[in-house]
Amino acid sequence: MKKQEFKAESKRLLDLMINSIYTNKDIFLRELISNASDAIDKLYYESLTNSKIDVNKDDFEIRVEFDKKKRTLKISDNGIGMSEKELDNNLGTICESGSLLFKKENEKRDEIDVIGQFGVGFYSAFMVASKIEVCSKKYGSDEAFMWSSEGMDGYSISPVKKENSGTEITIYLKKSDEDFDYDKYLEEYELEGIIKKYSNYITHPIVMKKTTRELKEGTEDEYEDVEKDQVINSMTPIWKKNSGDVSEEEYDNFYTDTYYDYEKPRRTFRNSVEGKCTYTSLLFIPSHTPYDFYQKDYEKGLSLYSNGVMVMEKCPKLLPDYFSFVKGLVDSPDVSLNISREILQEDREVSLIAKSVEGKIKKELEGMLENDREEYEKFFDNFGLQLKFGVYNDYGMHKDDLKDLLLFYSSKNKKMVTLKEYVENMAEGQDKIYYASGETYDKIDLIPQVEAFKDKEFDVLYFKDYVDEFAIQMLREYDGKSFVNISKDDVETGSEEDKKALDSENDKFKNLFALMKTTLGDGVSEVRFTNRLKKHPVCLTSKGNLSIEMEKVINAMPTDEHIKAETILEINKDHPIAEKLKTLYENDKDELEKYAKVLYSEARLIEGLSIDNPTEISNLICELISK
Repeated sequence: MKKQEFKAESKRLLDLMINSIYTNKDIFLRELISNASDAIDKLYYESLTNSKIDVNKDDFEIRVEFDKKKRTLKISDNGIGMSEKELDNNLGTICESGSLLFKKENEKRDEIDVIGQFGVGFYSAFMVASKIEVCSKKYGSDEAFMWSSEGMDGYSISPVKKENSGTEITIYLKKSDEDFDYDKYLEEYELEGIIKKYSNYITHPIVMKKTTRELKEGTEDEYEDVEKDQVINSMTPIWKKNSGDVSEEEYDNFYTDTYYDYEKPRRTFRNSVEGKCTYTSLLFIPSHTPYDFYQKDYEKGLSLYSNGVMVMEKCPKLLPDYFSFVKGLVDSPDVSLNISREILQEDREVSLIAKSVEGKIKKELEGMLENDREEYEKFFDNFGLQLKFGVYNDYGMHKDDLKDLLLFYSSKNKKMVTLKEYVENMAEGQDKIYYASGETYDKIDLIPQVEAFKDKEFDVLYFKDYVDEFAIQMLREYDGKSFVNISKDDVETGSEEDKKALDSENDKFKNLFALMKTTLGDGVSEVRFTNRLKKHPVCLTSKGNLSIEMEKVINAMPTDEHIKAETILEINKDHPIAEKLKTLYENDKDELEKYAKVLYSEARLIEGLSIDNPTEISNLICELISK
């Protein structure tokens, strides 16, 4: 037996690997299976140029076995195997990658696509193992050797008997404790789940003995547990098959099985790109909003694969936030990984892929909007809010990319329209894009100011999502047309002569308004007559960039910040209430103050705002009605 110690540098690295480099213990199984796959690939590639190597590709396999009594887990392959020297070099020196060396020696051969590169994946098994034995026999050799180690103390290499070439790794599992359940690696269901998650698309069959319940031979109703070898991995990823060979039903089944959705996706699209960064993507737009989509702990991201091996279950850098509803995966041989293949070492390749994926998603949505409007409106009903967030977030950086994907309800058309459609159908003489905000379309439709715009046949966009106004303020304009809130104090609907006449009327009764303003205190900044109401007696308008709806949104947030929009109480100059107020100012100022409070409360209720003193207002209304 040859007993050796790890080099000092290797000891330190081994300690780092066990305690720091890998964040997920399950990864060790992915690494060992990937190494086994590499060993098989090496033997197959050697056979292409060496006539002495006689192998049948269909005979290759990777086996995973476990023994609960011995607490062992075995991963074996019938690949090229290792000699004594290779065991010493590959396993005795951490970061000595046999796969990488093989790749360099055969770098001119395009078909070589081994997975392992860094020579550290094997040591990830020490995260779960108290002892590891590696029994290996080089193809064509009569000798076999056992490499054994309990970790930091070093390793030994000794000759053993082994019938066939290949490598068998036996892991003696640590005992479970309160920090981690190592017993799960001795459960058939757990092992199968981990293998399918990370190594489902290894190109060689991964075989496990699985227990099935079968009818006992010679009986009609007696069953027994039977162990049978089963291939548990798919081997060929659906995204690597010829697109013409994959049916829509297969894509749907892949989506529902992978993402645990009960509905098939609304859209499925696949893309292959070659160039600065080669990759294949398979993307899905869900048919409905996930239950946790708008919760802060929702994790966005596409699965990232490298040559069919999952590197990250969710890579957030592959999706912008405004497309976070997209599910799917990217498979690329070009991404730069760190030595644990868990996180990205560099961003350049991923940034290139992300930009390409983003363009593909946008193109797919534009195509849906143009060619299948009904489907797009269903999609927008689920995820339109996220696109609006995309316009608003990052100080409007992405507004130009997203503005033509937005839909808003049109008062004129009674349906959802794009901003482009709104502008194309503007009334003669209209030079602005008008909008109104509220809780629901029905409530917005009853806002007093809407009536005047309908009368002029001006279209008004109805905003019911709390992010709408914030997004529009980032857009500022569309096709040279500015956005205008019809509830703003400076919106004009009449002629210049009408404006002059109104200004004169307000100046004439400024003392009336001053008294009402004093009565209402800080509730309003001004009281005045208006000519933009038809049947309604009063309304509230706002000054500046902060609207009444924005006030409600910000104050509803779970923060200590409370703001107030600067509001104006406007009274319909043509409504009988205007004459009533004029009369009260001349004859009964006390009564005028009561009317002012009631009218202001009415205006607040119309806007969906609360009343600070509902009991007082209720008593005032009863008092006024009873007279």
